Amino acid sequence: MASESERERVQQLQSELREHAYRYYVLDEPTISDAEYDRLFRELQELEARRPDLRTPDSPTQRVGATPLDAFRPAPHRFPMLSLQNAFSLDELRDFDERVKRNLGLEPEAVVEYIVEYKIDGLGISLTYTDGVLERGATRGDGQTGEDVTQNLKTIRAIPLRLAEVEGRPSACEIRGEAFITKDEFVRISQGREERGESPFANPRNAAAGSIRQLDSSITAQRRLQAIFYDLRTDEPPPFETQAGLLELLSEMRLRPSAPYRVVAGMAEVDALLEHLDRERHSLPYDVDGLVFKVNSIEQQRRLGTISRSPRWAIAFKFQAERGETTVNDIIASVGRTGAVTPVAIMEPVLLDGTTVSRASLHNMDEVERKGVRIGDRVVIQKAGDIIPEVIEVLADRRTGEERPFIMPTECPACGGEVAREEGEVVYRCQSPTCRAKLEGSLEHWASRGCMDIDGLGPAIIKQLVEQGLVRGIPDLYRLQHGQLAALERMGDKSASNLLAAVEASKRRPLGRIVYALGIRHVGATVAAALAEHFGSLERLAEATTEELALVRVVGPVVAQTVRRYFDDEAVRAMLDELRAVGVEASTAESAPVERRPFVVGKTFVFTGALETWTRPEAEALVQRLGGRASSSVSGKTDYVVAGPGAGSKLEKATRLGVKVLTEEEFRAAIEGGA
Repeated sequence: MASESERERVQQLQSELREHAYRYYVLDEPTISDAEYDRLFRELQELEARRPDLRTPDSPTQRVGATPLDAFRPAPHRFPMLSLQNAFSLDELRDFDERVKRNLGLEPEAVVEYIVEYKIDGLGISLTYTDGVLERGATRGDGQTGEDVTQNLKTIRAIPLRLAEVEGRPSACEIRGEAFITKDEFVRISQGREERGESPFANPRNAAAGSIRQLDSSITAQRRLQAIFYDLRTDEPPPFETQAGLLELLSEMRLRPSAPYRVVAGMAEVDALLEHLDRERHSLPYDVDGLVFKVNSIEQQRRLGTISRSPRWAIAFKFQAERGETTVNDIIASVGRTGAVTPVAIMEPVLLDGTTVSRASLHNMDEVERKGVRIGDRVVIQKAGDIIPEVIEVLADRRTGEERPFIMPTECPACGGEVAREEGEVVYRCQSPTCRAKLEGSLEHWASRGCMDIDGLGPAIIKQLVEQGLVRGIPDLYRLQHGQLAALERMGDKSASNLLAAVEASKRRPLGRIVYALGIRHVGATVAAALAEHFGSLERLAEATTEELALVRVVGPVVAQTVRRYFDDEAVRAMLDELRAVGVEASTAESAPVERRPFVVGKTFVFTGALETWTRPEAEALVQRLGGRASSSVSGKTDYVVAGPGAGSKLEKATRLGVKVLTEEEFRAAIEGGA
């Protein structure tokens, strides 16, 4: 048992270290040196090592050191984490103000007080405290259920493991906020990843999201994340009457509130305020993508309530997309899974909204010619919806005469095969059946979650397997040996064993997913499922005539001919024989969605632009497998639009209709966070 003096010293050290951490990480006003802090910390560690009974869950020593997790557990929210409706102009803010007054039964000339906070571009989090002690930290997920990331959130020094004991502190509450990475820290992380030969994060938000979702909390700790907080939910009567009072209580409890914030009386001051805050945001140490206007009165918030997934008393104002001017240094041809050769503009790097942009897809030759983009041109670029880099204008009057038009290569840049455009198509394709880029893309598609779901078989591993000649076709995946995998860069015995187990598990998948995984042109997840249901086996499908194929629902004459040509190919038949020989066969299970997620179930998604994790058909298949619907067009009934690079009219329509727009990273985090 610990002596009373040891107990008192441990409690004293814990209290002092909490206070010093708050002053250093939240207030940025340290009162002791780093060396003195480290000395106190080591003393506490040594005392707790000698007397483990004195070590408490909220001790400053318990921020890092937990065993890496195998997976994140679902974390249902006691109070839903709502999303916000968007406004893109001052007129839309005034419309919001009029709705608020109308719903409160106020006269048009009445003045409603609002609090205006910056909308930090990070990852939404929820902290559960009981008697002041942090019990659980979770991601937002779908708003109803997130992921339990307590271990990782404990590494963020701005998150207290114990709240300060102040008047009004609830005995139990959920506190909402945003985890983020500062601009300087993002630069440090990106430089380190590049030095290690890893791909840099696209922007600070992606870096924060990727850091929070590390199964090993020691990796999260290395990223130096920050956090701010803006909401408190409890079953107890709130000890504050205004949103400003809520933020003051958060500050008193040693939680950094959303700051700087302003309180304004009605819309009269907003025009000048917007202009000021738009300028000010560029000097902030973190990225912000807009402002949040909230009715300041908690009683008025209660009376206004919510509609669907959004509160009536708050709205997000989005800053206009930032534009930049740069030079197109080159236009290269990139080859995808289907052999599609896409022109990509390589530009002089330019900083837009905290992200360094140096590449933008030009989609196809028709688009290049329509915009008139040439190598050497000065161009204006922006991030559509603050997400996707795109060339929006060529500054033709700035031309010097040295600019050169892009010419689609007649030989594939990956393999040297013929590049041609079929009649009626806008896309040029590599015609070679042995193209390495097509092989790598086909393997990535085969291994993806919507297809054979081979966990751990990502682009970097596939590239090594192809380069070293270990895999020359899909069947070779099932002949890989442990030693071959363990010898790959950034692998090892455990990773090799896990990957082999995942490959073995993929031998039995539903027929629809196998058909989809084959990558037959024009055959997405929906068509593949229909073919599987109609024919019942891969053998029967492979022998079906064009007329029989055309009888299948959702299959028309063009698709029927494409499928028939695919199975007539001798190389395809040989591959199917090899797959059967290595044990790949369709299972009879999983005819229904296998992983129903609240975020997806019953909701309609539209995917637009290029995606990195999935192709568009793969993403649509994933939504259907998780219990949702995928649509090709945006309407008022669309729940979410997931936008990747190159999104155009669908993204614009979603913005106009107020449909929630997600980045691919946000979509992935949400589906992985829901149960």
